[in-house]
Amino acid sequence: MRLSRFFRHRKESDPLASADIQSVSRSHVGRFRTLNEDRILDRPNSRLWAIADGMGGHVNGSLAAETVIAHLGGLPQVQEPAAIRAAIEAANGSILEQAGGKSGTTIVALKIFHDCARIWWAGDSRAYRLRDGRVDLLTRDHSLVQELVEVGEIAADEAAGHPRANVITRALGIASSIDLDVREIEVRAGDLLLLCSDGLSRSFVSDDLRNEEPIDAMADRLLRNALERDGRDNISFVLVKA
Repeated sequence: MRLSRFFRHRKESDPLASADIQSVSRSHVGRFRTLNEDRILDRPNSRLWAIADGMGGHVNGSLAAETVIAHLGGLPQVQEPAAIRAAIEAANGSILEQAGGKSGTTIVALKIFHDCARIWWAGDSRAYRLRDGRVDLLTRDHSLVQELVEVGEIAADEAAGHPRANVITRALGIASSIDLDVREIEVRAGDLLLLCSDGLSRSFVSDDLRNEEPIDAMADRLLRNALERDGRDNISFVLVKA
């Protein structure tokens, strides 16, 4: 993939180049499950974060999620984009070798480079950004209901309650190659980024993100809201503030 202007013209004077990055993460089994198959990578010193959601109903979904998080967590503190993609692809091969296609996981990973970032994802784990009071969804779900929304068979607000809302169309550990989507974004001081599994996004609303609130308090409130509104699935997320 051709590197964009952000990576070709890094500025050492960028406000984020030496700034501290705050992050906080939460993971909860939910109100009805007995096993938490979600796994989190929260490495602010490396500016690398990820959420993996082991595929429910499959053998060792938690092992698949642990495998991709371990591959990403084993990277050195300084990584180029190619190294992160290679780690995800290596994890895909490891999961496939271990489970023979009977175990899988979603992935959404975020790496901040100076004043820009890249997001890699497969499945329905998501990334959001809050900037100047506006919340934007930065990823597109790889799921059956997303495809139904895009062809007009169901409305967007019907997706979460659809009987096949848990059917995803891409995941690690299912085939020998993984089709990752990648997005590059600008990052400004004050941006708030959210990575989450579908246990949170299913009941998430944009007003849940508030820049004036400390991120620890916001994380507690996000988890509490998800449990009260839904709680059918494992709930995992990372909040990252520039």
